[in-house]
Amino acid sequence: MTQINAVDNTRRTRNPLDHMIISVADRFGSKSKEVERFLRFAVVGTIGAIVDFGTLFILQATVLPPVDTFSVAVATSIAFCAAIASNFTWNRLWTYPDSRSKSVRRQLFTFTFLSVIGWLGRTIWISAAYAPLGDFLMPRILPIIHMFRANYVPSATATAKAGTFAAWFVGVIIVMFWNFFANRYWTYNDVK
Repeated sequence: MTQINAVDNTRRTRNPLDHMIISVADRFGSKSKEVERFLRFAVVGTIGAIVDFGTLFILQATVLPPVDTFSVAVATSIAFCAAIASNFTWNRLWTYPDSRSKSVRRQLFTFTFLSVIGWLGRTIWISAAYAPLGDFLMPRILPIIHMFRANYVPSATATAKAGTFAAWFVGVIIVMFWNFFANRYWTYNDVK
């Protein structure tokens, strides 16, 4: 490692996770900075997914059970908004700390606008897929459930929840790639 790289790695390392990310990213040569950003974005996205999933789980267990498409859309939308707030904050502070030539308001607007595009696609997908996915998955996961609760009979709500979470998972993966590339080239296009 050259002295310049050692200084650069020290500057970019603020916690143990940074060290692991940089060691993986450095294997990609001239693309290492973009790989580092993607890995950080993925970590932030994982935190956002936990916020998203946790919010969705709580909403569906309390005030917005998945009794119809509208309830599913509202619950997933509220959860998505909570994740946007988390993701913007951590991406601005950690993934793109060198992106400061634009105002935080402008970046927040662009980030939110691009996230809304992802949200629309994800919400349409989840609203269309949760019922058929639940109907498909419940018979397949029921034997596992019966190992722990032998007399369990799934309700329509339980089947809808299983479908919602399966559709949510697929949507999160797809939207993560959309959000990374869209935000890299529009929200944070001022970084080198």
